[in-house]
Amino acid sequence: MILFDTTSASAWKHASGLARVSRRLLEELGPRARPLLWPDIASEAKASDWILTPELFSDAERPGFADFLDNKPCRVAAIYHDSIPMKHPAITWPKSVERHPGYVKLLSKFDRVWAVSQASSEELLGIWDWQGVRNPPPVEVLSLGADWPDFPRTRGGTQSAAKVPKIVATGILEPRKNQAVLLDACAALRGEGLEFELHLVGRVNPHFGKPIARRVKALAASWPGLRHHATLGDAGLAALLRSSRATAFPSIAEGCGLPLLESLWMAIPCVCSDIAPLRENAAAGGCLVVEGNAVEGWTDALRRILTDDGLHERLVAQAGSRELPTWAGAAAVLYGALV
Repeated sequence: MILFDTTSASAWKHASGLARVSRRLLEELGPRARPLLWPDIASEAKASDWILTPELFSDAERPGFADFLDNKPCRVAAIYHDSIPMKHPAITWPKSVERHPGYVKLLSKFDRVWAVSQASSEELLGIWDWQGVRNPPPVEVLSLGADWPDFPRTRGGTQSAAKVPKIVATGILEPRKNQAVLLDACAALRGEGLEFELHLVGRVNPHFGKPIARRVKALAASWPGLRHHATLGDAGLAALLRSSRATAFPSIAEGCGLPLLESLWMAIPCVCSDIAPLRENAAAGGCLVVEGNAVEGWTDALRRILTDDGLHERLVAQAGSRELPTWAGAAAVLYGALV
């Protein structure tokens, strides 16, 4: 049996990448996995079980966790996302920055680890080497799903007949997601006379997102086409994506970049930054990668996606025809390895 750790996910009220990974994998594993919380998951484990956690953890938040890993009653596996708190501490919640080195060190005591991208896998192995970890567990890549529950794959263009094209950017409002460069590029394009809408979808980071939220509110006063959707369920987001010309993902740090994959599932081209995990997922087509992730590059890329119908049609065709990973496939990989 797979004992699936939902200690944090069970209490989350917001939608995030970690929450989506936990929820979708658990849904696809179905009766093959049993959701449990710490410390119940430790006390109920049998020698034949696997404990699987997609969560972040520390011994301070889960008393006895380090000792549990030193004296495991069964085998344990984890899904590793990224080490953004260590790479970008100035724009990451201090509690996350404080706990992350210990979290990564604890991961080295697991029996198996899956990373959410090749870039993430290389990052983890590099940190372990820096920490002096010897004989680390094997790290494999788990391709996360692009599919949406209740929304079948779109193979062709779905843009609405609206005269004003829409760009949609999904992600919490914060410096890491880099909405500032997107707003700067859009301001330049509007100065050229281009007419379009920009929809930002995501809650505001309570620690670092207020400046960007204030800027969005101020700009929206003179640009009705700029809209912030703080909460939007799957159905609302899917409808918005299907009516858009493209998505934008200017993030400066990601583990995988689910919004890019989910955009391609809808056959919507994605304009994205050139960080390694996004390049990895963009390589097979349907994306326009912005080299350098600077305002000038974003201005040019958005201009092209908004005005070049031939380019747009090619990207739509690529998005609709390429192979995309699914959550059922990810669950099958885990189940095949753990049972």
